[in-house]
Amino acid sequence: MDTEHPSEQKLEPVRTTKSYGFEDRKGWRRYRILHPGRGMYHDVRRRLPYYWSDITDAWTYRTFASTVRMYFVNLLPAIAYTLDMTRRTGFFFGVNEALFSSALAAMVFSIGAAQPLTIVGVTGLISLFNYTIYDIVEQYDVTLYPQFMAWTAIWAAIFHWLVSFGNYCDYMRYVTDFSSESFGMYVGIIYMIKGVEELVNEFSVAGSTAGFLSCMIAILYFGSVYGLERLGSSTIWKPWFRGVIADYAYVFATLFWVGFAHIPGNLENTHVTYVPTVRAFHPTQPRSWLIDFWNLDVKWIFVAIPFGFLIMLLFYYDHNVSSLTAQARQFPLKKPAGFHWDFFLLGCTTFVAGILGLPMPNGLVPQAPVHTDSLTVYETRLDVVHTTDGEDEEIRKPLVEATAVVEQRISHFLMGLALIGTMTGPLLVVLHTMPAAVFGGVFFVVGWGSIESNGIVKKLIYLQSERRFLAPSNPLLTIPRRKVALYIALQILGVAVTVAISQTIAAIGFPVLIIALIPLRTWVMPRWFSKKELGVLDDLTANNKMVLASLGGRPEMDWEEDKDEDEEGRRAEGMDRDGGEELRRRRTRSRSAVRQRIGSITR
Repeated sequence: MDTEHPSEQKLEPVRTTKSYGFEDRKGWRRYRILHPGRGMYHDVRRRLPYYWSDITDAWTYRTFASTVRMYFVNLLPAIAYTLDMTRRTGFFFGVNEALFSSALAAMVFSIGAAQPLTIVGVTGLISLFNYTIYDIVEQYDVTLYPQFMAWTAIWAAIFHWLVSFGNYCDYMRYVTDFSSESFGMYVGIIYMIKGVEELVNEFSVAGSTAGFLSCMIAILYFGSVYGLERLGSSTIWKPWFRGVIADYAYVFATLFWVGFAHIPGNLENTHVTYVPTVRAFHPTQPRSWLIDFWNLDVKWIFVAIPFGFLIMLLFYYDHNVSSLTAQARQFPLKKPAGFHWDFFLLGCTTFVAGILGLPMPNGLVPQAPVHTDSLTVYETRLDVVHTTDGEDEEIRKPLVEATAVVEQRISHFLMGLALIGTMTGPLLVVLHTMPAAVFGGVFFVVGWGSIESNGIVKKLIYLQSERRFLAPSNPLLTIPRRKVALYIALQILGVAVTVAISQTIAAIGFPVLIIALIPLRTWVMPRWFSKKELGVLDDLTANNKMVLASLGGRPEMDWEEDKDEDEEGRRAEGMDRDGGEELRRRRTRSRSAVRQRIGSITR
């Protein structure tokens, strides 16, 4: 256990990793269930020395910009999913329930979590789960739905606590790009589907004219946010100016397109659907906040057990993958993580949400890495490549590098306070002015963001690219193209099956399919791919030693040994995969000192 001062942000990765684990234990000591709470204890012990620095490190501009951005990125999708969930659960879940749930999770995790960068709130997957259960219960007695959902959440919370105390979050260290990319693609597709469904609903309830206007607003909203964020990562204008554009892209686009729907004349007279609201701090239905779950028949209490278990499976994968992607290998993080403790906290919020009749919050896969990205300090350097035509011929291009992350818990806390403020009367009036079409655009923005940057898409583009335009240093060139195609085909098959089952009444079973991706990758795929091929195609989603310390350290994957040997060989020979040409270019650039810093930006 490291005892360095928090402000120094230093840990002994090796010592920290060895402080928790089961691989070296013999006899009964190797069984995780016989060491209840060991992982939680080490999570808290590892992170607690950094608690004060999580507060003091927050006093930067990046924290303010991240708070504003994440408020919109969390609020808008939560309301968007609530609009869909409201219609499909007999108007049981409304905007106030979604706001309350998101605020509850934000406050609990910002104050008590070992991984405060993980954004927790209302997701599309729990929305799908809620209305699928409603469809099932409706076939028997729809009045049982509130109490049944409460008991489902209670059982889910119990399973969360069992998993946390049993140290079973350790198995998330086996999550690689194969399963995380598949899950990210699945989530992105579900978001896009929901965006289309939101616009189809406009045609159904508001007419063709309102439906056409809604389509235009949604598409243009998507284009506005996407364009502004792309400007932020470009080389147009000064770094500080394009940084501001990227930081507040959601703010600018939301304000403009909400106002656009209220322009006097034909636009204002086109009666599109607006966000339905109720009294401040009151449930959507005429009920008290506390669900009378004790009045449910015993048989239904036991029927809720498998549903609670499935929710735990969903959250086990969804929440932990959210934490992994928020701490993925592209972010230069220095502070430790804590998966067991955070999953225990998630069980607590699940329990409270259930008895209060709220949608159960959990980690947000698209939003969690966005939070870390918004806190990351990027530097744009000038990369100059001399061509073979001579020293006077050169190619100049920007090289964006992540240099640091503002690791703190204040942005999540302030976002929670803002969500509580949104439940007040004046801001609910403001929410009521927002057309539902904007939230269709939100679905497209978040969904496409998850699809565009997905590794599946990048490998598909590689397969379709003309070979002469592929960089010689591309590691995919070292393995047969048919193996790349097979790898992608397995991912697409998993995504297709999961999306298909999500559109049926059997949708509650989709967490099982998602979890099945991990053993498929760990035990089955090594029979079809060599170690070298898996080393090129796949990698751990998070390989930071400080992150993996919470999961018992780095797993011994089937391709790790060969990958390490290849890396050592390349370092010893001073050669990259494309031979010595690239090495000579790098040496030429180094001797000529052509790299120079031209500023820093924030995407």
